[in-house]
Amino acid sequence: MTEIVLNEVRARTYLDSVALMRLSRGIAAMAEVVEAAVMMGTPSNKQIMDDAGLLATDGREAEAADLILGVRATTAKGAEAALAEANRLLDQPTAGHGTGETWRPRTIRAAVSAIPNANLALISVPGDFAAAEARDALRRGLHVMIFSDNVTLEDELALKREARDLGLLVMGPDCGTAIINGVPLAFANKVPVGDIGLIGASGTGTQEISSLIGEGGCGISQAIGVGGRDLKEEIGGITTFMALDALDKDPETRHIVLVSKPPSAAVVDRIVERIAASSKTFTVCFIGLDDLDLPSNATFAPTLKSAAEAALGRAIGEGYDVQRHAKPVGDRRRIRGLFSGGTLCAEAQVILRAAGENVASNAPIPGVPGLDAKDIDHIVIDLGADEYTRGKPHPMIDPTVRDEAILLAMSDPSVGIVLVDIVIGHGAHDDPAGHLVSSLPADRGNVPAIIASVTGTEDDPQTRSAQVETLERAGVLLAPSNADAVSLAIACLRA
Repeated sequence: MTEIVLNEVRARTYLDSVALMRLSRGIAAMAEVVEAAVMMGTPSNKQIMDDAGLLATDGREAEAADLILGVRATTAKGAEAALAEANRLLDQPTAGHGTGETWRPRTIRAAVSAIPNANLALISVPGDFAAAEARDALRRGLHVMIFSDNVTLEDELALKREARDLGLLVMGPDCGTAIINGVPLAFANKVPVGDIGLIGASGTGTQEISSLIGEGGCGISQAIGVGGRDLKEEIGGITTFMALDALDKDPETRHIVLVSKPPSAAVVDRIVERIAASSKTFTVCFIGLDDLDLPSNATFAPTLKSAAEAALGRAIGEGYDVQRHAKPVGDRRRIRGLFSGGTLCAEAQVILRAAGENVASNAPIPGVPGLDAKDIDHIVIDLGADEYTRGKPHPMIDPTVRDEAILLAMSDPSVGIVLVDIVIGHGAHDDPAGHLVSSLPADRGNVPAIIASVTGTEDDPQTRSAQVETLERAGVLLAPSNADAVSLAIACLRA
């Protein structure tokens, strides 16, 4: 079938990347549209659109500060209708002054003028522009959270050094989650305010731990995201150590949790020294490490669930019995894990490996092979990795990214369990559980079993209990945490 590709370029139109992802998702869902993307015209974005078959001649000529509307459709009429709808949405008024709409400043300078007492800027623009915007915010005396990715390592280091000299925090780049003074930022959950501080180089790791702490009856003083590269040797944990100093001095913080994938060895040594010098207690969760030699005021937690339990000082989900909920899966002996959260995918690998199960991943932790390995029983996929999101929104925003993978897993006669995560909260899809259920075959029988957990709280916009009820009505096996869901999957294999 011949497909029509149309582009429209809007010169020097500069928009928030999360808003662009949501717009792209809406346009892609229109009738006769195969794929759609609305992206800034940077070289990296144009390559993404080209690889997705969304770049026409007009788009190739766009400059970095231009906005490209790209549509691939089965008919010219469908493509033209999609472009018209994209333009309509982009042209909706955003300035107040009698319109009843909320006024939105177009520059950091205008925002500071309008809100002179503000002390934090959230940067969510294409990576090619993010460093300049962050530097502008720092020089105006603002702490900065950089949601944007594709910021160079050199720019990250320069920004964090400048921020440190100014006594300001740079959270990120690629910082997806923070909770500051009780306010959820980007992908974050509404949790009670309490006396446990979080420092996270992992977005969904921070979400899972903070949500479990909230569901366990305690709360968060601050959750400071640092970005996925902060604990690399090149950056040296600049923001992590500043966050440690801030929480150490904070009288409202009793206990501090650090969560990350394994840092560089040199940074780990410095973190251990810093913890030993503190009068507070710590939980350290470096997903993928088996253990860590820590001082007496710190506990090592191999999983996100055990990190939340250590911070709470008690077990979570004591009434949940994995063996009682396990269902046999017969001869279909393989688990297929399809995760929207990268750290939840990593936690699954930790638990499967500890149980002696043979697992591979596209985002392997230390000791786990990649997908090209031979003789592998189980596969867990991080669907938020670049190879799945090039030209598409993150699966926490657009869960359709997982649809095809679920159908493929369910049609594989060797797969007995499909393991999924449902991540709710601010920034996430309005009803990920409902979408998952709608994507399942109407008559799928009992095998493969679908096992899920919901990361989030009752106070999130989607309401955790409502998501759980939707899944349970559809016959999905529910566990109270991601770790419990993985343990349930293993129990089903051995039932």
